Amino acid sequence: MSDSVALDPVDLQILRLLQNDARTTYRELAAEVGVAASTCLDRVVRLRRSGVILGDQLRLDPAKLGRGLQALLLVQVRPHRRELIGPFVDRIRSLPESRALFHLTGPDDYLVQVAVADAADLQRLVLDEFTSRREVARVDTRLIFQQWECGPLLPPAAN
Repeated sequence: MSDSVALDPVDLQILRLLQNDARTTYRELAAEVGVAASTCLDRVVRLRRSGVILGDQLRLDPAKLGRGLQALLLVQVRPHRRELIGPFVDRIRSLPESRALFHLTGPDDYLVQVAVADAADLQRLVLDEFTSRREVARVDTRLIFQQWECGPLLPPAAN
C-alpha cells in the first residue's frame, strides 16, 4: 500500500515554488501557476491536510549562532533493543547540538548531525553525551567541511 498522494501539475508547481521560498504569498503563487488566489489557497490547505506539506521551517546559520563546527556522528548501540532505543533517541533529540537524527541499517545504528562551537565542544559532546551511555558501543565522527541545499523534493516522474 502506497502513502503517496495524487498530485497534478499545478500542485507540483506550488510545491516547487514553496520549497524555494515558503514565504511566497498565495497571490504570488496563484499568479505564477495560473490559478485564482482562492484556488491556490484551497490547494495548499489540501496539501497540508493530506500530509504532503509538513510545516514551515526557519533555517538558521549555525556559525552565526556560535556553532561553527558541524559533524556527523555514526553511533552503534549495543544491545540494539527497543527498550534502549526510545530513551536514547529522546536524549539525543533533546540535545541543543543535535540537528538531525537518522535510524540506519548496516553496522551503524544511528547517524546524528550536530553543530558545536569547536573541536573541544565536539569532544565534550561525544564523551559526555554519547560514549558515557552504557548502550553506546561506538561513535565514529566525521567533520562536515561544507554543505549544500539540493533542489525541491518532487515525486518520481511517471514513465
